[in-house]
Amino acid sequence: MMKHDDGPIGTVAALVRSTFLVNAVYAESAREFGITQQQGQLLCVLMAQPYGMSELGSILGLAKSSLTGLVDRSERNGLVQRLPDPDDSRAVRVALTKRGARLVEDFHDQTCRRVEDLTAGFDQADRDALAALLGRVVADNQVPTVFLEPEQHR
Repeated sequence: MMKHDDGPIGTVAALVRSTFLVNAVYAESAREFGITQQQGQLLCVLMAQPYGMSELGSILGLAKSSLTGLVDRSERNGLVQRLPDPDDSRAVRVALTKRGARLVEDFHDQTCRRVEDLTAGFDQADRDALAALLGRVVADNQVPTVFLEPEQHR
């Protein structure tokens, strides 16, 4: 356990509180780009590739109606587009538009810088150890790829 201003902090509290911290950074970046935090998450997921609606719902953890509303709003803003699914004529895939791709590039870069700044006081060994431990948590729980490493999206 690590000593903190409000007492010892264990694994559960550290993970939960770090989630709040990263979400706050994400939300601040999104506001500066004129999008919602959820739109930022959608765009970052779509950086890797287009997805079908059911895949997106699973990745983002959204019910069908919530996802439909998110995609509708993002489409109205010119950030995403629905394309026919080449494997299923009844389905669509959601992809970034050119405008969405440009926006998410800048949004992703800025958000990465801000998240990295959270560990500015760490030396490289501490950063590597933190990445390895959190990487294990992510891998062990089969978390889908919802955010690429900065060098992966170029």
